[in-house]
Amino acid sequence: MSEERFFSGLEPGMHVRHPAQPDWGEGQVQSVIGHRVTVNFEHAGKVMIDARVIALQALDA
Repeated sequence: MSEERFFSGLEPGMHVRHPAQPDWGEGQVQSVIGHRVTVNFEHAGKVMIDARVIALQALDA
């Protein structure tokens, strides 16, 4: 079984928004492991995102 590499362009510490969940507010990336991105959102708490499915919007610092 071959494992495909995935690069989301996201790194821990980056600030992001979820395009389909604007009410979650701004989030900060906690970890990135392959396509799994853990983000701590202002109004939703810690959420694991599949970056193959959801393209998080990076915010300017």
